[in-house]
Amino acid sequence: MVEEKILIVDDQFGIRILLNEVLNKEGYKTFQAANGYEALSLLNEHPDLVLLDMKIPGMDGIEILKRMKKQREDIKVVIMTAYGELDMIQEAKDLGALTHIAKPFDIEDIRQLVKKYLQHTG
Repeated sequence: MVEEKILIVDDQFGIRILLNEVLNKEGYKTFQAANGYEALSLLNEHPDLVLLDMKIPGMDGIEILKRMKKQREDIKVVIMTAYGELDMIQEAKDLGALTHIAKPFDIEDIRQLVKKYLQHTG
């Protein structure tokens, strides 16, 4: 079985650690990035799914998403946002994000979401 890879992009260490732990337990291989530059360099690992926080200092989530899509048009990205960031959510969806999850999120929701978008094919 091929291990599916998930890239976690969030400037908050605690969130990266939490997601990392949960997703590792589910059998995924994870990579973590604290900012846009790290995230873009980790595209070389060919993640199957990216969990991308929108509020990142420096290069924000929209800019990261644009650059990711330039490098890999088919990349699957789920954005993580605080409540009420509707313009940003819409812009991200227009740019090709699959969906969004509101922070603070429920770990079970993340599990279900990842399963939904990474259904083992074959």
